Amino acid sequence: MSKRVMNPATRAAAVALATAGLGASLVAGAGSAFAAEGKAVVPTAATASAAVAAQAETQAHLAAQVKVAAAKTVAVKATATKKAVTAKKAPAWVKPVAAYALSASFNQGGAMWAHKHSGQDFAVPVGTPVKAAAAGTVVKAGPYGGGDGPAYGNAIVVKHGNGTYSQYAHLSKIQVKIGQKVGAGQKIALSGNTGNSSGPHLHFEIRTTP
Repeated sequence: MSKRVMNPATRAAAVALATAGLGASLVAGAGSAFAAEGKAVVPTAATASAAVAAQAETQAHLAAQVKVAAAKTVAVKATATKKAVTAKKAPAWVKPVAAYALSASFNQGGAMWAHKHSGQDFAVPVGTPVKAAAAGTVVKAGPYGGGDGPAYGNAIVVKHGNGTYSQYAHLSKIQVKIGQKVGAGQKIALSGNTGNSSGPHLHFEIRTTP
């Protein structure tokens, strides 16, 4: 069998055509790929606008939350500062009389008392200003110890926030009423010599009952 020999010029032309066709196919394929890829990645104008609007709304919401939290923090700090200043200005406890001599101490025994002495006696002249030892509410005020007995003379009892009560007895004049709120250091009476008293003084005691 004899082999067919292609003319060199004809063979070159065929190779050129084939190469050109392959190149066109590759180029066309690449272009299609690029077009498909572009459709998947590039958003439309409407989609982009919606995304921007959603992001802006989220940021505005977060900014509002931060603003509210900051306002609450400022309010809490202001309240704490106000309470601290108030507490600093108003002492918790003060002496019921400015100057005195201790004439009888707590739990002291003697013929003056049926039991041990329930408070402290501050020897002061009649008419000495008597102050509330701490802030509270007057729960007793009047003669006969305000209800505690005639031995106390004119007396006042103040209830305090920590559950304790302070008593001021043997007074010459009562200057508050039952139910009245008093502050620490506020004048509530004048000292005296009423009731079972050995001399002018203020009987002062702290207790857990009225």
